[in-house]
Amino acid sequence: MLVEPDRTDRPVISRLRLSVVIPAYNECQTIEELLQRVIDSPFDKEILVVDDGSNDGTRELLQKLDGQCGVRVLLHEVNQGKGAALATGFRAATGDVVLVQDADLEYDPEDYSVLLRPIEDGKADVVFGSRFLGGTHRCHLFSHYLGNRFLTFVSNVFTNLNLTDMETCYKVFRADVAKNLTIQSKRFGVEPELTAKVAKMKCRVYEVPVSYYGRDYDEGKKIGPLDAVEALWCILRFNLFG
Repeated sequence: MLVEPDRTDRPVISRLRLSVVIPAYNECQTIEELLQRVIDSPFDKEILVVDDGSNDGTRELLQKLDGQCGVRVLLHEVNQGKGAALATGFRAATGDVVLVQDADLEYDPEDYSVLLRPIEDGKADVVFGSRFLGGTHRCHLFSHYLGNRFLTFVSNVFTNLNLTDMETCYKVFRADVAKNLTIQSKRFGVEPELTAKVAKMKCRVYEVPVSYYGRDYDEGKKIGPLDAVEALWCILRFNLFG
């Protein structure tokens, strides 16, 4: 059961209405806690959860939570991948700003105010939340760190952006930008695809530090070496061929 927070102590702090898009696949252990954290964030928002064909009970749990505290559940009948889930969520979004939130508790909704500030100030069209700019983070999996930095470097070569964390979950878009993004990648190639497309749109892209509480494979992390290969191909594909 989700609980609406008491706003007398923590009133809404932004004039922007958020569409928080949450792709979810087999996150039964974390999804309810994550949703409560998002609900507790002091922003006017809609929460769009896209269940991507879960088979561990996530789908059934979300159906019970649908309609509570601004949560709207969208269902994929079969697993299609993160990119497909984001495409569904972006199409359904009605807010002023679209914010991507993973369902696994690795990223903290307490960072929303930092992520939104460049857009609220009229300086940015798109904001990336970087795990490498000084925020609190778990120190582990050096191989993932190296892979991320390599993919970010290659992406920067083609986009001419100077990002530190292209692969971050936290990507925030003004609604007009999000609505003009046609997402083609089904899986984790969506991260370099979105980066390439906002660069081609000449969007004003900002980066801000965010916290990160990373999981490893024993804890259920789903990204593997083949996803890195796909990401590299998507960097080339969406920067060179559109």
